[in-house]
Amino acid sequence: MVITFMYEYLQIGRISNTHGVRGEVKVIPLTDDPERFNELEWVFIDKKGSMQKHDVENVKFFKESVILKLSGINTMDEAETLKNCYVLVDRANAVKLPDDTYFICDLIGSSVYDENGKLLGTLEDIFKTGSNDVYVVKSKSGKEILIPALKSVVNGIDIENKRIDVIVPKGLLDE
Repeated sequence: MVITFMYEYLQIGRISNTHGVRGEVKVIPLTDDPERFNELEWVFIDKKGSMQKHDVENVKFFKESVILKLSGINTMDEAETLKNCYVLVDRANAVKLPDDTYFICDLIGSSVYDENGKLLGTLEDIFKTGSNDVYVVKSKSGKEILIPALKSVVNGIDIENKRIDVIVPKGLLDE
């Protein structure tokens, strides 16, 4: 029996501050495409483990942030209570990803194997470099291995079984 650990909700932003006096919130987008906020009818706010659904009344963009006006949040004091909360969508309303593209939360925790089937470790984090993502893999000994997420390196991803197969670039694991 295969057990999947896919999250029901996906984080698309973090509320960093209030904006103005009418209850708007400033959101740091956690998505590759901040314009996706324009398509949202509603979002969920994770407030200390309690999920609250809010209709999205208005979306604006300011510098690197998204300004949201949410239903039921009408004052600066109400908006202040949402500071540092995450903005989420359910999977049904998540953006549709192109083939061979995955949500980071679905990859984290995957076992990473080399081309010989040897376990390298567990995918702990992914960071963006501009040209490509880099997988941060932690071995059993606690060593971090940085693996470029390139088509020539990532040989296969099995989300259901939480497995990633890679071809280790020459010299990457040399001590």
